[in-house]
Amino acid sequence: MDPIYLIVVAAVAIALLLFLVMKLKWPAYLALLAVSVVTALAAGIEVQEVIPTVIEGMGGTLGSVALLVGLGAMLGGIIEKTGGAELIATKAAKVLGQHRLGPALLIASAIVAIPIFFDVAFIILVPIIFSFAKAAGHKSPIFLGAPVAVLMVFIHNAVPPHPGIVGSTTLLNPDVMGLVTILGLALAVPMAFVIWFVNKRITPAGGWQMSPEIAAKYASAGAADFGGTTGGASGAAAGSVAVATEATTSTRTITRPSAGMVIALILLPILMIAVGTVGKLIVEPETPVANVLAFIGAPGFALLVACILAMYLLGVRHGWGKQDMGDLMDSALAPAAIVVFVTGAGGVFARVMTESGIGDAVSGMLVSAGVPIVLLAFLLALIFKVAQGSGTVATLTAAGLVQSTVASGGYADFQVALIILAIAMGSVSLSHINDSGFWIATKFLGLSVGGGLRTWTLMCTIVGFLGMAIIAVAWFATAGLF
Repeated sequence: MDPIYLIVVAAVAIALLLFLVMKLKWPAYLALLAVSVVTALAAGIEVQEVIPTVIEGMGGTLGSVALLVGLGAMLGGIIEKTGGAELIATKAAKVLGQHRLGPALLIASAIVAIPIFFDVAFIILVPIIFSFAKAAGHKSPIFLGAPVAVLMVFIHNAVPPHPGIVGSTTLLNPDVMGLVTILGLALAVPMAFVIWFVNKRITPAGGWQMSPEIAAKYASAGAADFGGTTGGASGAAAGSVAVATEATTSTRTITRPSAGMVIALILLPILMIAVGTVGKLIVEPETPVANVLAFIGAPGFALLVACILAMYLLGVRHGWGKQDMGDLMDSALAPAAIVVFVTGAGGVFARVMTESGIGDAVSGMLVSAGVPIVLLAFLLALIFKVAQGSGTVATLTAAGLVQSTVASGGYADFQVALIILAIAMGSVSLSHINDSGFWIATKFLGLSVGGGLRTWTLMCTIVGFLGMAIIAVAWFATAGLF
């Protein structure tokens, strides 16, 4: 079919998708499926093949996404409910000292953000942000809270097992999931320094003005005590609490695990994935040792092991009933289900783009115009992010458009990982009022819309573009190696 016609179909499909999501407020899941069917018919896919294509796209995407996002949600749920975020934040503050509460909270938030979705993780940390900001003598919690929010959303977009990065990796090359994890975490380290530096430079001398509601909450918040015990928002982390469970009428004492144990369980799957990824590079392929290392380092297995250990070490061992722990883990799947289905629908859209030849036509035109594939991936994700706000939808749509080009390009695993991270950087940048993350950060910190644009939007854009610059340097620096 004529490439020009296919490009027009792609443009109309994207416009229709944005119209349904932004103007008619359709759920992203329904909009993606509906547009996929219409696009398939318009692009010449035979009518009897449309629904099979939809099913193949959904099934092919959900295999990895449902496994990783589901297990990640369970692990995050356990850490959330057992007070892991408080424990990590308090431990980091004690180690670094009261005069370094900001960096301590930033480090703690980065660790917490790895297994827990951004919105849940940030809301959990809000009382701790208030408490630490009071203890550090800040006039508002925004000085500590804004960089925490930006770093957490960066990790949410760039590090598995979060849905957008898992979905795009599944579409482009599931075998590089471990490499994407390692590179995403490595990229987050310099971004943390940049975020903290920029935040200090843009904060007004008199502090940020808060909304009256948040100002009242901050005025009544207790400051953390970093003496022998912890007070304020983190006071419960040091002791134990008595709770009445639904399963029995008795009262059970639930103790808190140590911060070291929580951190160890977060880092365990990352270390297992690293073992598998590094092992693949240094061990002869298809040998028994290589096969064992690949099994140990498979992200799904690594998260499964972490979940099982967390269930016992953070839950049952500290007084949680078996039924209570099972219910807790099941409930963690509820919010993840929506994300999984949206990701699956994004896979359907990507499949239609590939099967119809639209992906080849769009990306081929831009590549032939001299746009490097890594920059093309970034720009596509950025356009969708600005237009409709959802990082997950932006990520999956961009991955779908470049999928054919990546598959036929003969790129090395490292290059594919860089393309995936370039998409992630586009999905972080220019976050504004159509992004739910913008409202979560601004409302819980008491920022006005203008204040949010000057903090959240500015810092998200800086780290997204800077991250892309680093990726571009790595791409061109290693171009001759592959």
